[in-house]
Amino acid sequence: MLLQLEYLEEKEAFRKQTETIGLQRKVKRGDAWFPVSVGRSYYNALNQMTLEVLRTADQDIEHNFEFGRPVAFFTVTKENKLKYFNFTATVNFVDGDRMALIIPDNGKVIDIQSCETPVGIQLFFDETSYKMMFDALDRVTKAKNNRLAYLRDLFYSHQKAQKFSFDPIRFPWLNPTQERAVNEVLWAKDVAIVHGPPGTGKTTTLVEAINETLMRESQVMVCAQSNMAVDWICEKLVDRGINVLRIGNPTKVNDKMLSFTYERRFESHPEYPQLWAIRKAIRQLRGQRKNRNDSYHQKLERLKDRATALEIRINSELFGEARVIASTLVGSANRLLEGQHFTTLFIDEAAQALEAACWIPIRRVSRVIFAGDHCQLPPTVKSIRALQLGLGKTLMERIVENKPECVTLLKIQYRMNEKIMRFSSDWFYHGEVESAPQVKYRGILDYDEPMEWRTVPDCTDMTDSDPQNGESFIGESFGRINKREANYTLQVLEDYFTKIGKQRILDEQIDVGVISPYRAQVQYLRRLIQKREFFKPFRRLITVNTVDGFQGQERDVIILSMVRSNSKGEIGFLRDLRRINVAITRARMKLIIIGDPATLTRHPFYKRLWEYCHPEEK
Repeated sequence: MLLQLEYLEEKEAFRKQTETIGLQRKVKRGDAWFPVSVGRSYYNALNQMTLEVLRTADQDIEHNFEFGRPVAFFTVTKENKLKYFNFTATVNFVDGDRMALIIPDNGKVIDIQSCETPVGIQLFFDETSYKMMFDALDRVTKAKNNRLAYLRDLFYSHQKAQKFSFDPIRFPWLNPTQERAVNEVLWAKDVAIVHGPPGTGKTTTLVEAINETLMRESQVMVCAQSNMAVDWICEKLVDRGINVLRIGNPTKVNDKMLSFTYERRFESHPEYPQLWAIRKAIRQLRGQRKNRNDSYHQKLERLKDRATALEIRINSELFGEARVIASTLVGSANRLLEGQHFTTLFIDEAAQALEAACWIPIRRVSRVIFAGDHCQLPPTVKSIRALQLGLGKTLMERIVENKPECVTLLKIQYRMNEKIMRFSSDWFYHGEVESAPQVKYRGILDYDEPMEWRTVPDCTDMTDSDPQNGESFIGESFGRINKREANYTLQVLEDYFTKIGKQRILDEQIDVGVISPYRAQVQYLRRLIQKREFFKPFRRLITVNTVDGFQGQERDVIILSMVRSNSKGEIGFLRDLRRINVAITRARMKLIIIGDPATLTRHPFYKRLWEYCHPEEK
């Protein structure tokens, strides 16, 4: 089984990382904080022991801690080895350098708070999501004579999906392809796909489809692969006045996000203070060492029964009032959703989700609406073997191939200048995506070329062996770096800013994204920007990140540092053209690609891209 291959690969990679990779490397990769300052501990609304920790060093490093991920505490021995505490915790929320963790409620807090040596925290191998995916696949495989079995057989065959037939509904505020997509969702009895290329208003269309579905159904389920994607769609639904209950991800920085999480709703229920008082009484009773007689046990059971009854009543009200139940795909296995069934499931960013993960919520529904773009970021698969054998192929892709009649392509984009959009449209979308009139000629400077490919001066002199001249490789799995190209990238940005003028940039808040496919290059670029005095007034307007970090975002100006420059023409994972499609479609008005054509143009995609930017050299 391909998922098993991926599971074993990730587990082995984690073992190697834990045993062989030094602490400083883990910190630099964003997989560990050391040292941390241990803050307060408390019981949260769901009666879970919560501990706060603060990162006190390396605060400029972007980290990988996020809601739901398992972590382990450690100390460093005199022999400079990591000694782990014998329990794991779960990230409850992260806000900058502050993190709250759910930890076992059996004295573990005291172990950490009383530790005399500095304490650190690192990401731990996450078996939970794999267990849920294995369980979902097992249930799907064994399903017989029910809706799940029907959907399984339908999705993997060329059998026609069923549709309702009624007159299309008009949505004058949507464009024709968005309007058609919403109608296709309403007509679908089994499955529909909203295919949204960059900037085409996929979220707008999806929110409209959800809103219209709620005119016909009392409640729907909305899922996505990542917490960020779920929160984004939730925010848009809340803006439409829809009552959303967000399962998981209990805390984000802004109050708007907080207000629709299950935990906050639970906490603000009028009967919650009574439940809290009963739980407190249970904890105090359990703390009594003496007098544990029959009366003690009867009192404890009575209190527990009252707490359970109150919890069930509060839950029933929260779920009864909500029109949308939202979670990540893996989060849909939450015990709170046990026994729940929905007519319709919407899966956003479905092209980034592993096939097995999609089946976790599909078990609870009668029909599925996928939204995403299989020409942008694919799912993350670490096992090369599993990838080669097809684990990276998503359920959405399979249905696109088997049932093209279920797919609606959104064809009008509202983000990019026509010149920036055209290459992507021609290569990935058969030239079908067009620019809305209001963005077609958008730009910053008069007579400016919206899309350029620049070459580092004397790029042809670069050699593999000289890291100052071309690319170099740092550390196992840490990525590649091209220092000369990084310096040139910032020089190009400085020149462009000078042309626009400092005051205009600040007045109009012209924002910039500096993107590189390689994390090492991203971190090097960030350090350079911090050092350069020129960029000091503009730092708030400049974001430097990987391609994955820019998914779903856009900026006025994008500069893309490609990094690869070698005599063999090796381009590594730049062959994953879907990633590059994301990178080149983030810019509204100006896109500058910086890369070595001698290395990159041996690949037909980059050859075409070079020719598109240099028509005179065709």
